[in-house]
Amino acid sequence: MMKSKKSYHHGDLRKTLLDAATMIIREGGVETLSIRKLADQVGVSRTAPYHHFKDKNELLCAIAEQGFLLQDQAVKKIPAQYPSLAPAALFEQYVLAYIRFANEQPETYDLMFGREIWKTGTPTDSLKVISKSSFRIWVEWIDELKEKNLFNQEEPTLRIAQASWAALHGLCRLFNDGIYVNRDDLEAIATTTVHMLIQTSE
Repeated sequence: MMKSKKSYHHGDLRKTLLDAATMIIREGGVETLSIRKLADQVGVSRTAPYHHFKDKNELLCAIAEQGFLLQDQAVKKIPAQYPSLAPAALFEQYVLAYIRFANEQPETYDLMFGREIWKTGTPTDSLKVISKSSFRIWVEWIDELKEKNLFNQEEPTLRIAQASWAALHGLCRLFNDGIYVNRDDLEAIATTTVHMLIQTSE
């Protein structure tokens, strides 16, 4: 049910537009999203979205930003959720959280890391900042686990972070692109990936 144009405040219209745009691309893909269609679906004038996003590219970047923030929030909760887990098991929970996010929100994940923004589009400055911050969280996590002897001590932390992230991203892409079609295997493959990445099994 569409909201009345008068029911919006300036602050919450942006989030409403983002949520509606995310739903549009989830149902039909990025190519089905337009500013006009978004305005019609939300129930505002066709110029209203331009007060928040200057064009479709900026809107897509904002959806990607929201994805990074949601993913980061999910990951940051893990140490508190599993305070008694050994480092290897904790790393496995992180990997599973990452993969579940990509599996549950494939269209958003595609925008976060895909060519739609990073190659054929133009990433906004705020998206660049958020994406770098997200990877920094991963590097810090790897460094923390490396101190607990989970990874090869002779390898630089950054290289371990890059290689392990590449393995996770590759797995997510294989499922999201339909190469691996049996999604029931997703978490089992993820667990095997963890065992291959770590130096010790605890």
